[in-house]
Amino acid sequence: MRQKRTQIRDHRAESALFFRRALVSFAGIVVLVAILLANLYHIQISEHEDYQTRSNDNRIKIVPVAPNRGLIYDRNGILLAENRPVYSLEITSEKVPDMADTFARLKVLMGVTDDQIERFERERRRTRRFKSVPLLNQMTDEQVALFSVNQHRYPGVEVKAYLKRYYPYGEALTHVIGYVAKINDRDIERLEREDKINNYKATRDIGKLGVEKYYEDLLHGTSGYQEVEVNSRGRIIRTLKYVPPIPGKDIKLNIDIELQLYVQELLTQRKIDPDTGLEVIKHKRGSVVVMDPRDSSVLAMVSSPSYDPNLFVHGISGKKYRELLNDKDRPLVNRVTLGIYPPASTVKPMIAVAALTEGVITTRTTRNDPGYWRIPNSNSRPFRDWLRWGHGKVNIYKAIEESVDTFFYQVAYDMGIDRLSSWMSRFGYGEYTGIDIHEESKANMPTREWKQARFRQPWYQGDTIPVGIGQGYWTATPLQIAKATTVLVNNGRVQAPHLLKDVIDENVEVPAKYDDFPPIDNVAPEDWDVAKEGMLKVLYGKRGTARRAFYGAQYKAGGKSGSAQVFGLAEDQEYNADELEEHLRDHALFTAFAPFEKPTVVVSMVLENAGGGSSNGGPLARKIFDHMLVKPATADPIEQLVAQKIAEVSR
Repeated sequence: MRQKRTQIRDHRAESALFFRRALVSFAGIVVLVAILLANLYHIQISEHEDYQTRSNDNRIKIVPVAPNRGLIYDRNGILLAENRPVYSLEITSEKVPDMADTFARLKVLMGVTDDQIERFERERRRTRRFKSVPLLNQMTDEQVALFSVNQHRYPGVEVKAYLKRYYPYGEALTHVIGYVAKINDRDIERLEREDKINNYKATRDIGKLGVEKYYEDLLHGTSGYQEVEVNSRGRIIRTLKYVPPIPGKDIKLNIDIELQLYVQELLTQRKIDPDTGLEVIKHKRGSVVVMDPRDSSVLAMVSSPSYDPNLFVHGISGKKYRELLNDKDRPLVNRVTLGIYPPASTVKPMIAVAALTEGVITTRTTRNDPGYWRIPNSNSRPFRDWLRWGHGKVNIYKAIEESVDTFFYQVAYDMGIDRLSSWMSRFGYGEYTGIDIHEESKANMPTREWKQARFRQPWYQGDTIPVGIGQGYWTATPLQIAKATTVLVNNGRVQAPHLLKDVIDENVEVPAKYDDFPPIDNVAPEDWDVAKEGMLKVLYGKRGTARRAFYGAQYKAGGKSGSAQVFGLAEDQEYNADELEEHLRDHALFTAFAPFEKPTVVVSMVLENAGGGSSNGGPLARKIFDHMLVKPATADPIEQLVAQKIAEVSR
C-alpha cells in the first residue's frame, strides 16, 4: 500500500515537471513569434522606404557614356589628330548556338587565327554571357564588307564601330602631340587622387604624352549617362533617361605642319640602294626648334629619329616596344626638351650681356689671345682656345664673331661662378622653360651648392673657367637655348615657349593666354645691342665663324654656333673629326634669329656627333630661314616632297 502511494506521488511530480517544461517551451515560442512579428513590422513598415530604394537600385542602373575627344589642328587649320571609326568583330556568347562551329567557319571566312580565338576565350571567361566580346580588332573595309554580306549565317556575331584616335602625320609630330592609349592602373590611381575618376568610367583611352596629356582636361570632355532598367541578370530592359556627353574642346596649335615636315626632311637622308633600287631612309640624330620671338610660340619642334604614335593607340606589341626601347638612336626620347648637352659657345652672347652689365668688361676692353689662357698667378694647366695659334688682339665684338674662348675664360674668372650662375638662370638655364608639355628636363646650371650636394666637394676656381664657354658642369636642352635666344632678341623680356594657340569653344577660337616670367630689366639697351651686333658678325663678318653658310642671303640675321665635346683630349692631342668614330665626334649646336632688325624667327638646334656647329648647323639654319623668309620662284625638292605628303594626307 505504501509502495503504491509512493508511485502515485512520483507520478504526480513527473506530471508537474512536464507541465512546467511545456509551459516554458510555449512561452519561448510566444517570445520568438513576437520577435519575428516585430522584425516583420520593422522591415515592412518602419524600413519600407529604405528597402524600396535598395530594390530600385538593383533594378535601375546608371550607365556612363564616353564623350568624343576634341580634335587637334595646326595654326593653319590642318587636322593633326582626329577620331576615326575602328571596326571590331564581336561575339555575344548566349546568342551563339554552337561556338566551335562558329569559330571553324570564321577561320575560313575571315581568316581568324588560333591566337585570336585564345584571346577571345580569356576575355569571355571574365565577361557576362549577354555582353559582346571582341574577336577581331581593327578590321579593314574589305573585312567589314565581307562579313556584312554573310552576317545572317552567324547569329550572335556582329561588327561594332568605335572612335579611335588617329595621327595622320605619324612620327612627324609624336614628340609634340604625344598620343593616347589604354587607361592603366597608374592612370586610375591618379584620376582617383584628383577626384576625376567618375568622368572616365566609360572612357577607354587617355593622353599619355605631349599635348594629348598636358591638355587632357580640355580634350577629354564630360561623360554623359543613361539611366536604364535591368533584370536580375543585369541585362538592360529599357532606357529611362539619357543625358548626352559633352565633347572635348578642339584646339589649335602654333605648330605649322608644313614647316614641321620641312625641318624633319632636313634631318632625313634619302638614298637609292644601287643593288636593290629601293629608297633607303636614315634619320640623323638631333633636334630643331623654331620659334616666333614676338610671342615665343613654337612653330616647329622636331626630334629625330621619332616613331609612329599610332602604334600605341591600339596597344603596341611587346616585341615592337622592346625594339624602340633598345634602339641605340633613342627614338622614344624628345631631344628638344629632354636632350641634355653642354650649350657650348651658343651662350657667349648672353655671358657678354652679363659681363657688360656687371662692369667686368666694356666695349673698349681688349685682350691678347696667344691660343691659351692660365689662371692668373698659378701654375695651372693652360685652358686652350679652339684656334691653336690664337686670335691676337680681341675685344667683345671680335670675341663673339670669332668665338674666342680665351676672352670668355677671363670673363668667367672675373665674374666668378656665383654671378655667372645667377645671370644665366635669369636667361632660363637650369630651369624649366614653361613649355606646355610635361616631358622636360631642367638640365643643369652649376652652382657651389649643386657641386657640394652632387659630389661632396667644394667649388674650385678651375671649375668656373670652362663654364665661361658653355662647357664643364653646365648642360642645357635645345629648347632652353632657343628660349635664351628669344630673351636676348627681346632685350630681356622672358616668355615661356608655348604650343597651344587657340581653344575652339562652340566654333569660336579663344586665344590661349600665358604669363611672362620676371624680365631681365637692369641691362642698358646698348649692352643688348653689343651682343646682337656680335651675332650679326658671326654670320656676315670677315672672319665670322658661320659666314660661309649665310653668304648671299637676302636678309640679315644674327647667330652663334657651338661645338660640344663628347670626350676630352689630352694636352698634347689634336682633334681630327675625320679620324674619330661617329659617336665620339662633337655635337654641332647653332642658334640664330632673323630678320636682324625685327626678328620673327628663332632657330636653335643640336645635331648629335655632327662635328662643328658652324659647318653643320649654319647651313641647316640658312635653309630654314630661306624657306620661311624668301619666296623662291620654284620650290626646292624638299618643299615639293612636303607638299606631296600634305596632299596625300588631306585626301
